Amino acid sequence: MTNSQEKGPLSHLRVLDLTEFLAGPFGTQILGDLGAEIIKIEHFDGDSSRHVPPHYIAGTSTYFAAISRNKKSIVVDLKSPDGIAAVKELALKCDILFENRRPGVLARLGLDYDTLRKDNPGLIWCSVSGFGQDGPDRDRAAYDMIVQAMSGVMSLTGEKGGRPVRAGVPIGDAVAGMYGTIGILAALARRYETGKGEQIDVAMLDVQVAMLTYQAAVYLHSGNVPGTQGREHDSIPTYRCFAAGDGIEIAVTANTDKMLQDMCEALGIPDTLKDPRFADKDARLKNKAALVPLIEAAFLNHKADDLVREFLRRGIPCGPINTIDRALAEPQIQHRGMILELHGEDAAERARVIGNPIKLRDSGRTENEYPPRLGEDTRDVLKNILGYDDAKIDRMVASRAVGDPASLKKAAE
Repeated sequence: MTNSQEKGPLSHLRVLDLTEFLAGPFGTQILGDLGAEIIKIEHFDGDSSRHVPPHYIAGTSTYFAAISRNKKSIVVDLKSPDGIAAVKELALKCDILFENRRPGVLARLGLDYDTLRKDNPGLIWCSVSGFGQDGPDRDRAAYDMIVQAMSGVMSLTGEKGGRPVRAGVPIGDAVAGMYGTIGILAALARRYETGKGEQIDVAMLDVQVAMLTYQAAVYLHSGNVPGTQGREHDSIPTYRCFAAGDGIEIAVTANTDKMLQDMCEALGIPDTLKDPRFADKDARLKNKAALVPLIEAAFLNHKADDLVREFLRRGIPCGPINTIDRALAEPQIQHRGMILELHGEDAAERARVIGNPIKLRDSGRTENEYPPRLGEDTRDVLKNILGYDDAKIDRMVASRAVGDPASLKKAAE
């Protein structure tokens, strides 16, 4: 495969995508956004994310549309000898195999790294699972909320003194997929030097624990267990959110004396720092129970957008707590191309999704492909990558070892 800069810096690479639902597909979409050829293996009903209600585009869930651009789809029965044989052949023609099944599932189907690397020593195999490939919990089922809960992340999320809540975005899934991609890129760098592949083991639980960062360090040092963080910071009372008079809250990080003085002037309470209780950082932390209500009351005298403009003019870092509609309308987000328009062949295949945050000046891909219809690339992949002739593909379709759009449509009628 030759590299085409318009397709991205990884366009010389081919990925066999054996992932499902969210964590793995998020990771393979990153690789696809960077140009890699992604061949997604799906069962006859398709990835379960295709069927999540209530919103659909041309019969496919918005869940699937959000994480499936720049991929090809082939339908394979992994319990069929011919289907498994085809997947093994594909693995030998790929640089990367990315999977997020439960540990041992693919091995029981005859697909495992140690066997495949004998014939493809440069193969990079990445497994993303809930709890990892070893340990007492390796066989447990895991979902995003479970690893947020078990890792301690959920205990930090929620109102001060309130009950823990999960993050509103799937950080357990998405960040695990991201770490899987980081591991793959590291393995590719090693392969460039040695010619050898690698087996990568990413556990969603490990990833969430890694995200504890300084909160874990505080506990390990002090023995103090942090609780829900609310909309504030444990150490800096003016690193928090305040509600303006129109009900919109603003996140403010007035961390220095000058920032805080400027903020108080903008709020109409310029003498605040003259009070010895608030004169320096230590005093403000000690007396935050008196300081915070004073600032909260001043915020209520202003509209959020007016305060944001004034704070930014004064160099005070801040931003409104946007609902998604307001966030996606932000001029900066629009300017950065973070909303993509995807167009398929059918007129109904029109989707707006979130774009790629990695901006490459010289080698970024210039076009993005609409998420694939189920099995739309089965024949093309079998013929042009594996070299199967039409007769063999027809036999495999007839025996339901593989599926193409025509056979899937007929079966559904």
